[in-house]
Amino acid sequence: MTDAREQWNGIWGARAHPTVEPDPWIEEIASLLPDRGRAIDLAGGAGRHAVWLAARGLNVTLVDISEAALTLARDAADARGLTLTCMPADLEADGPPPGRWDVAVIAHFLHRPLLEQVDRLLEPGGKLVVVHPTRTNLERHPKPSARFLLEDDELRTLLPSSLHLERYEEGWTDAGVHHARLVAQR
Repeated sequence: MTDAREQWNGIWGARAHPTVEPDPWIEEIASLLPDRGRAIDLAGGAGRHAVWLAARGLNVTLVDISEAALTLARDAADARGLTLTCMPADLEADGPPPGRWDVAVIAHFLHRPLLEQVDRLLEPGGKLVVVHPTRTNLERHPKPSARFLLEDDELRTLLPSSLHLERYEEGWTDAGVHHARLVAQR
């Protein structure tokens, strides 16, 4: 855990101006998401999705292994007059914090056991949003390596049967990355 934390603190510590806009697809599916309640952004880095959710009116908890990333997220939220709860945690070792959420976002973080159990995080009617690159991404980009990529069409197979798929797509984004993206409801 310490090595991963140090690695991510180094990565985020070197980013003076991280991306603050959410993934365009998440903005595109905004009408499928609530604008009040509790949200959790898992492995959310500098909070680009957490801050966006907070601006929509949700009470947001951001979980990430990197304290440097959480500091950037707090600064971004403060600059917009938003409240954001930041929680340092290694999701692979410790799992997510307890609680039930109306929205859970997982973007660019792959830990299959988390996806297989994500229904326990959601309130009845709660929404899961996932955005992650697939193996096809290697056709244009050497990183992330295959170890950190979903197999093509794998994402939907990782979800518990208690989740109803509302939207699923896989393909190249305008930014040239091959993503699997979904919204599911408990």
